[in-house]
Amino acid sequence: MRLPLRRSAGAIAAAIGLLLTSISPAAAVAPAPKVLVIGIDGLLVSRIADANAPTLQGLQRTGTEARSLLYANPMAATSSGPGWSTILTGTWPDQHGVKENSFAGNRLAEYPDWLSRVEAADPGKDTWAAMDWKPIGDRIIGDKIDTKIVLDGDRDGYVAHDATIVQRAEAHLKNDKADASYVYLGQQDIVGHNKGAASPEYLTELARMDGYVRRLLDAVAARAGRADEKWLVMITTDHGHTPGGGHGGPSLDERSTFILATGDGVPAAKPRTTRLVDLAHTALTHLGVTPDAKLAGRSLFAPVADPFETAQLKPAQTENIPASVLGWTQQFPSGWSVDNAAQPGGGVPEWRGWTLTTDAFWSAAQTGQNRETFVRGRGVIAVADSDEWADTADATGKKFDSTLWTPATTGTGGSLRVELTHYYRQEGGQLAQLLLQVDGGTPVEVRKWTADTPGGRESVTVPLPSGAKNARIGLRLAGVNNWYWAVDEVSVTRGA
Repeated sequence: MRLPLRRSAGAIAAAIGLLLTSISPAAAVAPAPKVLVIGIDGLLVSRIADANAPTLQGLQRTGTEARSLLYANPMAATSSGPGWSTILTGTWPDQHGVKENSFAGNRLAEYPDWLSRVEAADPGKDTWAAMDWKPIGDRIIGDKIDTKIVLDGDRDGYVAHDATIVQRAEAHLKNDKADASYVYLGQQDIVGHNKGAASPEYLTELARMDGYVRRLLDAVAARAGRADEKWLVMITTDHGHTPGGGHGGPSLDERSTFILATGDGVPAAKPRTTRLVDLAHTALTHLGVTPDAKLAGRSLFAPVADPFETAQLKPAQTENIPASVLGWTQQFPSGWSVDNAAQPGGGVPEWRGWTLTTDAFWSAAQTGQNRETFVRGRGVIAVADSDEWADTADATGKKFDSTLWTPATTGTGGSLRVELTHYYRQEGGQLAQLLLQVDGGTPVEVRKWTADTPGGRESVTVPLPSGAKNARIGLRLAGVNNWYWAVDEVSVTRGA
């Protein structure tokens, strides 16, 4: 016999109350993570302050604004193909293979976009993208995501298509699951090409983009279940523009990019160590998808432990670099030291021996010599540059010879594990050595580089003699007007 289904309202309420009180706080459902990426093509971030852009300006004050620089040729042009491939895949051009807008030789099948990674990891998530630069949809974003809207701004014009994309994105963000979404807008870049980043028309278009961003944020806020969600919104661009218009080259304006983040728990911060590849990693992490080890990025919110970041940088002394571009110092953090006993006097003072500097300052000293391609260096880096040092008459024919020493490690015996991110260019008789000094004795070579490095992370295990107590590592560059060695995030740990 069936049991009766009817219950009194009071009995049902009592049962529900008992059930709710039996659920511990630890069992409460966590807020559902959501990510929205807004890509505005060709937006020079330094122009936001001059525009009627209250939304973006407000986010700069209250969110996390991470400005950074792109590569330049020969790694890749500062163009949209490489830029959006880098943003969406979380890898650099020497990985994804996109060097300009033809996409020739690309390896995007090996390095899929972050939306496709989310879809593959959890098909139940709602993945959505809309764009009007057609190659993004045709070449970069995969076909297996749930919704992909691809319009053709080059053929039809970007003004109307941008408006259509925002309208459709508003509806999606208000009404759908919208777990992982990407919105691309293209007209800002068109105005940059036609009028230049210094033009009033560029600022007018920027104001329009600001309004679009406001509408998308309002759509998120209007969601029925917003209180039960954890949102991360990131706004970004693929490159900047010159004052007169155009991009593709190595100038700081053309290489200019940024990630501007807002959302639940996003702090007000301006990190100096972010790179553009971090966007994909951050999106995946927020959504609970473990990033592939091949990705080049890290979380936008990861703590910074590199002691180089404590350096107080100053403007140029003799280099023709604007005072607003910081900078350099030869004051290293506690425990680090530079041995310039063999380094001659004279030369360019900013580069006399090992120097702490930034990508912006170092590459601005001389463009077109591949300095821009050390994209895996972050924030403050250490540089020994015999080429730039020798750019004065009193350094002609003299030998650059400087050694950077790490803090000493203590213990007995064992080995040292040396890890560093570095970029080295070889020329002629130039010498790049990894030195070991034990208990104050004579330094000995434990590693030598005789060819260019690709600018990545390297690990070297250095055996220690029996009974060794104090040990430190030196990085020596010596050469006559040759090239350079740049290093970052140097780590020395002692093993058994």
